[in-house]
Amino acid sequence: MDIQENIVNKVAQSGLVTLDPASFYPKGERVIYDIKDNLYMGLILREKDFREFVKGHDWSQYAGKNVGVTCTADAIVPAWAYMLLANRLAPYASDVVFGNEEVLETVLFEKAMAKADFEQYRDQRIVLKGCGDIEVPTSAYVELTKRLTPIAKSLMFGEPCSTVPIYKRKD
Repeated sequence: MDIQENIVNKVAQSGLVTLDPASFYPKGERVIYDIKDNLYMGLILREKDFREFVKGHDWSQYAGKNVGVTCTADAIVPAWAYMLLANRLAPYASDVVFGNEEVLETVLFEKAMAKADFEQYRDQRIVLKGCGDIEVPTSAYVELTKRLTPIAKSLMFGEPCSTVPIYKRKD
């Protein structure tokens, strides 16, 4: 018995364009510098001690890294302290932001997306890939939605075989 079936890839024929947000993943190690380790008794930032630390610390260990500066202790830290850290980190680090891991990832993704040319997606039916090996922050999906909505014909989330509609232009 000779049965020959033609398998049709309907996803390929659908005209959907899959965009993987992980493609915007900025390379480089992430490091959080927590100023809590510089607080006197875990509560107070003493300017003289802090300035001595900043002056004598080996900042070259942050070379090529993406650094978030924060304070996880319940203490009031003046803005100038973070500014001193940024000043010392800037010559070495790839990037320096104020915030924790989540803020760092958000800023890094947003900077990468700001450099991208989204015009290639004009009038396309786009699926933002929903899963992969790299964890993509929700903020990146929000930013992509904001950038793609004005130019895309439609925008969906998930995989081409199972999408959640987000936006469809009314022509």
